Order: sequence, then structure tokens, then C-alpha cells
Amino acid sequence: MPAETHLPQIEWRAACESGACPVCHLAGKRTAKYLDSLLWEHVTDREFRYAFRAAGGFCQGHSRDLDSFRDGLAVAILHRDILGDRLEAFRKKKAFKSKAPCVICKERERVEKTYFTLLSESAGAERAAFEASAGLCVPHYGKFLSQVRRPPKWITEIQEGAYRDLMRRVDVFIDYSAFGRDADFATLSPEDKTVWKELARALRSDFP
Repeated sequence: MPAETHLPQIEWRAACESGACPVCHLAGKRTAKYLDSLLWEHVTDREFRYAFRAAGGFCQGHSRDLDSFRDGLAVAILHRDILGDRLEAFRKKKAFKSKAPCVICKERERVEKTYFTLLSESAGAERAAFEASAGLCVPHYGKFLSQVRRPPKWITEIQEGAYRDLMRRVDVFIDYSAFGRDADFATLSPEDKTVWKELARALRSDFP
């Protein structure tokens, strides 16, 4: 079997050991690499330039990634077109309206779909890796359910069981944080004393 057939499984297992939502980890890693290749290799690609202009550039989230990019010339060339389109719209006393989605968002969604499929079909080492992982964040679990017609029962049990346990711990934290319950609060573990941070992380994707 070709080595490349195994690459997604290898990446999946490594992402499951990251301590974060594995899909967040993989989508962030892949889209960062994609952005880098776009700016280094596709500035003169007419098809890409057309898609980029139709989208009105990158979305707000992915535009922030440009702050740390080293090739200012590539950014300048691409975004000069974007500013020009805005000025033309302003000249007509109109707001610019994009005609296509952000190209990085499209790539992120493709990566997410790839790994949702892998997760839904996982067995053996891939399943064991996921069972030992932090699981999916709430946004990615929602996307998983919307894209996988018949999610395996073992996945829904893991995910929703983890969310119920998180809810229980949050309820205890809230109760013990009430006035006069200092002694009860002191009995909480260090993790449960900061469970609100865990809740905030669970409810967001780490990458736009």
C-alpha cells in the first residue's frame, strides 16, 4: 500500500496527542501551510487572483495571519487589487460585496471534511487515539454531526458524555463560588477551580 495512503492516519494520531481538538489542530496546521504556499507560489496565478478578488481578499480571521508573514511584496501585490476594488465601489457610493467565500476558509472546510470522514470510519489505532484525546470542540462536533449522516454511536457517546461531565463540573463550580461557600470551594481540584477556562475553550474553535 502506498505510503501516502497512511499519511492522514499518521497525522490524525499525532493530532490526537496534541491536547487540543484534533480537527482544530489539523485544520490550523494545514491552512497555515496553504496560506504560506499561496503567497509564495500563486501571486502571479490568474485563476487564484480572480478567486481572491471575487472573495474580496481573505476573511477577517485569516487576514490577521498576514501580520506574521515575511513576504511583504506578495501581500502588497494581492491586496492592491482588493483596495482598488473597494475604491471603485466607494466611487459609486456603494459598499463592496464579495462574490465568493474566503479561499482559506474553503480549504479549511475541505480539511475538516477529510478528517470528519476519517473519524467516522476510524477503527483500531485511529479509534484508540481519539478515545484518548481531548475530543472535538463543540463547534467541530456540531459540524461533524451536520456532515456525517450516521455518526457512530461510540463517537456520540464519547462527545456528549464529555460535555455532560463538563456541565456537571461547571454547575459545581458555580454552586461552590456562592457567597459563604469558601470551604466547599477549597475542596475543588485545581482543574475544577478553573473549569470555566475549559468551558470557554470547549465552546470555540481554536482556528478561524
